[in-house]
Amino acid sequence: MTTTADPTTHEIGNARTRKEDARLITGRTRYTDSITPSGTLYLAVVRSPLAHATITNINAEAARSAPGVFGVYTAADLGAEGIGLPCAWPVTPDQKAPQRPLLAVNTVHFAGEGVAVVVARTAAEAKDAADLVEVDYDPLDPVLDMEAAAADGANLVHPDLGTNVSATWVFDSAEAGTGNSVADAIAAAEADPDQIVVRRRFRQQRLIPAFMEPRSVVVDPTGEQITMWSSTQVPHILRTMTTVTTGIPESKLRVIAPDVGGGFGGKIGVVPEEMLCVLVAQKLGKPVKWTETRSESLLAAHHGRDQIQDITITAKKDGTVTGLDVSLLADMGAYLGLVGPGVPILGAFMFNSIYKIPAYRFTCRNVFTTKTITDAYRGAGRPEATFAIERIMDELANELGRDPLELREQNWISHEEFPFTTVCGLTYDTGNYEAATAKATELFDYAGLRREQEERRRNNDPVQLGIGISTFTEMCGLAPSRVLGSLSYGAGGWEAASIRMLATGKVEVITGASGHGQGHETAFSQIVADQLGVPFEDVEVLHGDTQISPKGLDTYGSRSLVVGGIAIVKAAEKVVAKAKKLAAHLLEANEDDIEFSNGFFSVKGTDKGKAIQELAFAAFMAHDYPEDMEPSLDSDAVFDPENFSFPHGTHLAAIEVDTETGRVKLRHYVCVDDVGTVVNPLIVEGQVHGGLAQGIAQALFEEANYDESGTLVNGTFVDYTLPSAADLPSFTTGVSSNPATSNPLGVKGVGEAGTIASTPAIVNGVIDALRHLGVNEVEMPTTPQRVWRAIQEAQGRSTQETPVDTHSPGAGLGSIDPNNPQGEVQ
Repeated sequence: MTTTADPTTHEIGNARTRKEDARLITGRTRYTDSITPSGTLYLAVVRSPLAHATITNINAEAARSAPGVFGVYTAADLGAEGIGLPCAWPVTPDQKAPQRPLLAVNTVHFAGEGVAVVVARTAAEAKDAADLVEVDYDPLDPVLDMEAAAADGANLVHPDLGTNVSATWVFDSAEAGTGNSVADAIAAAEADPDQIVVRRRFRQQRLIPAFMEPRSVVVDPTGEQITMWSSTQVPHILRTMTTVTTGIPESKLRVIAPDVGGGFGGKIGVVPEEMLCVLVAQKLGKPVKWTETRSESLLAAHHGRDQIQDITITAKKDGTVTGLDVSLLADMGAYLGLVGPGVPILGAFMFNSIYKIPAYRFTCRNVFTTKTITDAYRGAGRPEATFAIERIMDELANELGRDPLELREQNWISHEEFPFTTVCGLTYDTGNYEAATAKATELFDYAGLRREQEERRRNNDPVQLGIGISTFTEMCGLAPSRVLGSLSYGAGGWEAASIRMLATGKVEVITGASGHGQGHETAFSQIVADQLGVPFEDVEVLHGDTQISPKGLDTYGSRSLVVGGIAIVKAAEKVVAKAKKLAAHLLEANEDDIEFSNGFFSVKGTDKGKAIQELAFAAFMAHDYPEDMEPSLDSDAVFDPENFSFPHGTHLAAIEVDTETGRVKLRHYVCVDDVGTVVNPLIVEGQVHGGLAQGIAQALFEEANYDESGTLVNGTFVDYTLPSAADLPSFTTGVSSNPATSNPLGVKGVGEAGTIASTPAIVNGVIDALRHLGVNEVEMPTTPQRVWRAIQEAQGRSTQETPVDTHSPGAGLGSIDPNNPQGEVQ
């Protein structure tokens, strides 16, 4: 009971294997779909096959008489005609925000939108009956192209709004007083022969989150409270938004996120199916479960990215950047997601990245189309911004005949200049871009690979070598609350934590940061072990249940450690302060003479002392404690950061491109990231590896494709390409640590870093391999067909011939199908 931690070791920085993995990888856990209260009924959604149509009739007679069916319900049947899902981020006062219905009423606005639900005894019976529901539609013209949608006279997704433009958001450094005028910078560059203007258009394709566990929800209305289990990243936000949507008092709702199999932003929303389960469960008085199929997930769960980026950069001929102008079109889909309108706005503050850019303007128009909504996806705006600035820096280097790495170094913030206030008004607290880059180039053998590249070019090798560069920083740890308020964000940036000192000396930590695979239980245990001087094994971390953890703002934006972790530190400091007071009383000493180290409170200059576990038991017994103190060491804390977290890094990729077939091979990848103080190196490396896989997948493989009628044509994993381990090399990772000054641990976020940095590194590498052939752009994903066509067009050759990949298994056995939207060699 009085065991203390080993005073010679520290947990922070220790590569602990994850506590939670034992149950996760052996199947000894319960995901939402594993939870089945007695009497559970199953819900299936009848979805529109059309992207845009008027509903003329719904015939559910056959479905109602099908085996096991309890009911078939439309919005009218559920009294949900006037109920809409909330958008928590009105980015402008005049933002157009159509009601997002739980089920379509009169008109469907994207393929996959629900029009009715079937409730049955089993999931199979519900799905079979859903196929029997006959819906008559009068097709309307789909709205698919962002530019056409934003134009005057466009076909309207929501005619009552009078426009497809939801909002226009502008930041101008001259107007904000944070920099010079971009218009002046462009005019000066165009008039001065010693300056240059480079304009490019980049396309951020639409992506689909591919979490391991599909979305699922169970609602049990049979207790005093309605209990909802959901595969969600945001149980606290879900509870609040359920109240806002349905009117159920928040005190009557308990939301539980059990072990959740991944999210990547894809489970940050509040979705129609969650609310439908609530309404149906209330109507029938029975538990109701819905678990999506994988095809439903790809079709109707929210998508990510989907931007057109028009970028203008100005510079002196010596390479000094003088201005940056960014104009975006962002596809919102048919409705606004929970935070979807704000995703491009997060990116607005990162287009300047690590560079000293004196003039900056950002303009974004959020546009409606008849597609699935877009919302936060790993990185949320920051990957899009980093892609654009890193691509345009390579383009500028090419125009000036400069080494792209040297050009970056010329313009980045030097380590002596921190803290540095950017052209957007953000203050970067710490960083050392020189150190990260020097370490990365050494690990990568940058000079040696450049020599190999020149040799291959001289020899006209059919397989050319490209070197991709991406330097980045990001703002993460979504906070502070006042800043978020100034951006009209619908929540704060704080996080809550509690620490319970149990009578037996063990410790319970309650956090509002709900994990879904990041290793929270391990990292938070390490923090508490060091703060309180207790063994790592004696710390239990509880989360994901609004009844156990009543306060919290959940997990997204790399905020778990830099906000949630610091709330835990603050709670631990209060525990120590209480314990110190109790120790002074029991040891008959002045409180100022009590010292605390490694879980032990001692009187200065003596060997008298008590372990924190002894004090926890003494507080529990309450036989002897100070009159002005409650008999408890338990403590709560809420932490609201003073600034964002700004991790950074340098990522380098060696890319081989077969110029005869367009085949792209990632040969070598090196990254060195500064994530501040590293709590657990294994977790950091795992987060970086996972992030790299996602960012590389965007560059090489992934894209959601719609046909001319608005139908998603690659709505299964047969067609939507995800990388396997065989598609990726072993990554070489490193750390360059500059602790943050905005929190006591010095930590920075890591969850999104790999995704943010890797995509431009890969695309820059592909183009670098082909520059000498006249190729200056390949749209993502850079599939073999797109690369091959770019080479042919640059060389003035026909693209009607079929390339054969002689370097792949099965070479020569197939051909490129021009109708294959992914452009893969078949």
